[in-house]
Amino acid sequence: MKKNFLLSTALFLFGLGSVVAQTDNDKKWTIKGENTFLINQSTFSNWAAGGINSFAGNLVLNYDFNYKKDKWSWDNKVLAAYGQTFQKETDWRKNDDRFVYNSLVGHKMSEKMLYTFFTNFNTQFAKGYKYNADGTDKLLSAGFAPAYLSFGPGIAYKESDNFRINVSPAAARFVFVTNKDIDETLYGLDAGKKSRFEFGASLDAYYKVDIMENIAFENILKLYSNYKEDPQNVDVDYTANLFMKVNKFINVNAGVQLVYDDNTKVPIFENNVQTGTGARLQVKQILGAGVTYKF
Repeated sequence: MKKNFLLSTALFLFGLGSVVAQTDNDKKWTIKGENTFLINQSTFSNWAAGGINSFAGNLVLNYDFNYKKDKWSWDNKVLAAYGQTFQKETDWRKNDDRFVYNSLVGHKMSEKMLYTFFTNFNTQFAKGYKYNADGTDKLLSAGFAPAYLSFGPGIAYKESDNFRINVSPAAARFVFVTNKDIDETLYGLDAGKKSRFEFGASLDAYYKVDIMENIAFENILKLYSNYKEDPQNVDVDYTANLFMKVNKFINVNAGVQLVYDDNTKVPIFENNVQTGTGARLQVKQILGAGVTYKF
């Protein structure tokens, strides 16, 4: 089912690009997207210093659907990413797994200021594990486990599609863990519960700049403070992406994501022995060269 869902999502988004290209007569909508397949490979043969053969492949589908009419605007972003890495000693393991939907409805109150209502949703497609040397792998995540849904009214400053900041002082957030085999307490839920409700303040910021010809730097920042519990502990989600264009189809992409959530517990190790769980800065890095199709 997981593979069928991923394939259906990919085919839908690829097909949507073709439909949009043929129906560009509606000037109220601006729709653009890119489909990227990244490859990273390392091979060693009689290498004195040693090394492990590895191969990684990542598919990233990134689409923007923006609507504008009179004083109204509606910006939507859909991001679907999945990747696997292979090593002989460990077989196939996922190295990227994301589904993200961001929506921002706005009504102009001045040239660059808007009244807004935002919606953010993110989860993953496949199961994720904490791999242990003794083979006792622990299931940590799965589709809709966890999943995060946030929404609320706010005010935004929008310089352009490449620079905007939205602040919501009354943002609701739900955290879901729907898989019974996953420890929901790792994501801040009470034992036996499948959801958690939070109410607080949210900030979303986006900034993309061309550093030089064919090199762009993208920044995505999300902050959230829960009024109901420890509002001083702000959740942080920051992503930085560097896009380097070689030619029309070949790109080199590098990205890092930093996440800190006071309610998300990750394993703590001392001398390769797990001593407990706790809130920690989560870091993910991806680097690869591949083929990108844009429209």
